[in-house]
Amino acid sequence: MGGQIARKLYDNGHTVVAHNRSAEKVDEAKAYGAIPAYADQDVIDAFDGDPVVLWIMLPAEIIDSKIDEWLAIIPKGSIIIDGGNSDYRGDSGRAEKVNAAGSRLLDIGTSGGVWGLENGFSMMVGGDKSAYDELTPVLETLSAPNGGHQHFGENGTGHFVKMVHNAIEYGMMQSLAEGYRVLKEGPYENLDLAAAGDVWQQSSVVTSWLNDLTRQALHENPEMEGISGVVAESGEARWTLETAESKGIPMPAIQASFDVRIASQNGEVDFATKLLAAMRNKFGGHDINGQQ
Repeated sequence: MGGQIARKLYDNGHTVVAHNRSAEKVDEAKAYGAIPAYADQDVIDAFDGDPVVLWIMLPAEIIDSKIDEWLAIIPKGSIIIDGGNSDYRGDSGRAEKVNAAGSRLLDIGTSGGVWGLENGFSMMVGGDKSAYDELTPVLETLSAPNGGHQHFGENGTGHFVKMVHNAIEYGMMQSLAEGYRVLKEGPYENLDLAAAGDVWQQSSVVTSWLNDLTRQALHENPEMEGISGVVAESGEARWTLETAESKGIPMPAIQASFDVRIASQNGEVDFATKLLAAMRNKFGGHDINGQQ
């Protein structure tokens, strides 16, 4: 998704310096006109020592160490954006560290998957309001034509709202996958699952983007051939459940959907988990065999 963010900004007139851990992705950005940066210092050099806006899209497990590395070289007055799915409970500490170094941190939970370039991204923002206001033209570009952005408050609120969004997504995906499995394995042989998805997508109560992607997957691969049925969990539902437990809030639907993913990683796979993997691939480009 980071690559799509960079491309959308470049295509709409923003100056983009593209950096990635793999040179191949930097080469791709260079090919369409972005300024290539093959090392962290290349990013800083591209701005001649002026403050930068640094949008980071990295896994939660390495975000802290990477922010430390950037703080060692970025000029004061810069803005760091953590656009990945980091644990909101660490955002206040990260913000204190960035502020102490003379810069500002925004946590921007970003949704839209591989379709964001065309449809626009949905962005949930926490952190310094002045930094949010300063970056509004960037967020307007990224949200066009059908996305959006909203500032929710102090550091952590953006990632918190995105975390709950992803937990809801788990439950919705699980319900769809289980329903299609009942159609497939129920009392009537050879029901056309893709056709059921087609008609459900025509102004029914379950009309949705997720159902649209599911019916597409069923048209392309009705038996889910070549899909292992192992479904990854990237942390957000787990953190949501931990937060809910600390507040005494029962979450049976999201808990059940999370448990299915864990069970799939232990070999408990079926048509529904294969369909879950296909859905994840459709909206996020995730590996169909359980990788992040």
